[in-house]
Amino acid sequence: TLSYNEQHEQANWVAYTLTTDMLKKVVKRSNYFKCDPLVKTKSVSTNEYKKSGYDRGHLVPAADMLFSKTSMKESFYTSNISPQEPGFNRGIWKVLESRIRKWVIADEQLYIVTAGVLKEGLPKIGNKELVSVPEYYYKVVLDYKTPELKGIGFVFPNKKSNEDISHFAVTIDSV
Repeated sequence: TLSYNEQHEQANWVAYTLTTDMLKKVVKRSNYFKCDPLVKTKSVSTNEYKKSGYDRGHLVPAADMLFSKTSMKESFYTSNISPQEPGFNRGIWKVLESRIRKWVIADEQLYIVTAGVLKEGLPKIGNKELVSVPEYYYKVVLDYKTPELKGIGFVFPNKKSNEDISHFAVTIDSV
């Protein structure tokens, strides 16, 4: 599920449940980005990212959607993409996504909400300068199954970091 923001040409947030069954690899990563047909105002074209210097960063990771062709395809809709610094996307963000998959194996099911922090005045990329570049990204992870309800939030600057992910842990309320 997502809420699309036309002003910033990306999701306000995406939310999904990740289960151990979903981690069973059935399909290969597609790498075929395209506009989301369900966004009535049309999501931005992937061409807006070309030569921008930013990765087309997934909000819902493609690696979490390897369980079906449909889910994999939908993870490459531009409504699920946000401009991320390459060192961030391929570094600490990827580490967090992998760590969450390990937590899912331990907890069986987690609820995850993530997005870039969108606000007025962000720099924009693209031929038409439509796509805002968030300075920060957040991810909230919740285990809502008893007996142990728990959750954690993370807020990361959109830049490469050699810190441990625990350095960016915050309360869910602060997110």
